Amino acid sequence: MQSIFGTDGIRGRFNEEITYALAYKVGYSLGSNLQNNNPILIGRDTRISGDILLQAITRGINESGKKFINLGICPTPAIPFLIKKEKLSSGIMISASHNPPDYNGIKIFDHNGHKITKIFENKIQKLIEEFNPNLTITTKEISLKTNIELMDIYIKSLIQTMGGENLSGMKIILDTCYGSATTCAKKIFQNLGADVKVINDTKNGLKINMNCGSTNLEPLKKALKESPADIGFSFDGDADRVIGLDSEGNVLDGDHILFLWGRELMEQKNLTKNLLISTQMANLGFEKAWNKIGGILYRTDVGDKYVHEAIKKKRAVLGGEQSGHILSKINNFSGDGILTALQISKYCKKKNITLNDWLKSSFDPFPQKLTNINLGFNINKINPKTKILIDQTIKKFYEIYSHNCRIFIRPSGTEPLVRVLVEAKNHKNVDFLSSEITNKLYLEINAILN
Repeated sequence: MQSIFGTDGIRGRFNEEITYALAYKVGYSLGSNLQNNNPILIGRDTRISGDILLQAITRGINESGKKFINLGICPTPAIPFLIKKEKLSSGIMISASHNPPDYNGIKIFDHNGHKITKIFENKIQKLIEEFNPNLTITTKEISLKTNIELMDIYIKSLIQTMGGENLSGMKIILDTCYGSATTCAKKIFQNLGADVKVINDTKNGLKINMNCGSTNLEPLKKALKESPADIGFSFDGDADRVIGLDSEGNVLDGDHILFLWGRELMEQKNLTKNLLISTQMANLGFEKAWNKIGGILYRTDVGDKYVHEAIKKKRAVLGGEQSGHILSKINNFSGDGILTALQISKYCKKKNITLNDWLKSSFDPFPQKLTNINLGFNINKINPKTKILIDQTIKKFYEIYSHNCRIFIRPSGTEPLVRVLVEAKNHKNVDFLSSEITNKLYLEINAILN
């Protein structure tokens, strides 16, 4: 059996890769592998399938002899924070993050609030493979009470990260993406004194990530035009990512967040070795500008778990991804979009500067284009021989094109796509090379498969 784990837990389309039976087995296998008898914390985003998978996982945990606490709909970062604070044995978040509503996923955290290791993934995988294939898994519903008190603890912890600073006088628009941020983002910003407007603010699992949120900024841009504000923040489905917009609609992505936040920490002498951790997707303009002011940028493979590993290894205090997934020392390096939005707002207030002016002091990004090649299947789940041929083809493209531009090609860990990033000194080159590379690569991959 091929590994059910991808770059960020288990993910796929509901009732295809992610089924009730699989979720039950994951719950049972996790419970059976835990030595600690403290409860397992479980949360989910707003997807319709989330409630079904919650039922399955909790039944599996019960069958393993372990207990659980249901946090209900919540941001993903609430899970690792509360595991550590309440000394719980483990945690599960049922979410497919930024993916469309028909997807779902299972993210598993250890007793330290970190995503489980490959070794632990293998233990769960092994137990799942040992399940009797003829076993009938009943789908009788069990009563699931939501623990509101724990959610309040998480909300208060975010407010406390402001260190007594407030956001009074600031107008802020939030796109909560019909997802996890709908539970608390507005409440937190209002509590801190901000004048808050919220769009896409209903818990709607049919609309989560659909033409909204951190992967589609158009609704937030429109809202900023209709109701002028100092800052806009757009979260993804489970609120572990955020992308910002200034008053004129200029984009504050993860690269700009790292540069600006990192520079503040550097000036305060709070940035270890002036080091930031990011990924292969980080803009070359960011890297060059960061180097110019005496900083070091260390790149990892794409995925927050790789960023986290490098942060630990290098003893860094800040890292993240261009997508807006930012990991900071403040909350034990658990990516939290709401926390990131609060810190950016706090800096603007303390420095008495608009985000528009602050962004002007950031770097000039190199033209960059990310294109998806839709294959109709997950490249990581094909037979090894075919995978080797495709990898060799991708390597060939690096050799042909790398002297004209910076390219980065990778299979998506969560969708049936190959992502092609092209970066060069001018837009014309980027557009031309991106089109040429993606078209040729698509044809060569299909030739291998056929």
